[in-house]
Amino acid sequence: MEIKIIIAIVISLLAIYIIFEYNKLTKLKNKVKQSKSSIDVYLSKRFDLIPNLVECTKAYTKYEEKVLVEISEKRAMYAKSKDLSLGKELNDQIINLLVVNENNPNLKAVEQFVNLQKSLIKIESELQAVRRIYNGDVTLYNSEIEVFPSIIIAKIFRFKPEELFEIQEYKRENIKIE
Repeated sequence: MEIKIIIAIVISLLAIYIIFEYNKLTKLKNKVKQSKSSIDVYLSKRFDLIPNLVECTKAYTKYEEKVLVEISEKRAMYAKSKDLSLGKELNDQIINLLVVNENNPNLKAVEQFVNLQKSLIKIESELQAVRRIYNGDVTLYNSEIEVFPSIIIAKIFRFKPEELFEIQEYKRENIKIE
């Protein structure tokens, strides 16, 4: 009778251990999936946001260029004709441009380029951080499924090792902004 109780206790403990190990490996695998998803999010952000930032900056630069050209043309026209209505339009445009660039001697487009550069640096930094997190999660998961006694549970339930995230050669290149 005591042997049956001992066998029942050992089987129960073994079942609890198997459940515990299976749940631990499943949580680690899910953490790897979540980290991988974060990389996808930041890669999408990188590939979607950068062209939009570049186009926005180009458009803003063209807007400022257009305003400056119009101011130059009106100034030339005013210098020839001394027409006060042209002088008022010229003054209004200059005031509007000055309001936009208040307390900043540089053109606003320069700030747009600085913002573009800061955004690119931020995206690359965020992407690098999520890659480190993913690789850390993968290393933890892979280590867990390769050590004894977890390896037994991993083999039984077919937990497979995950690959570390490495940038492919074409993605290592700097992003070209035209």
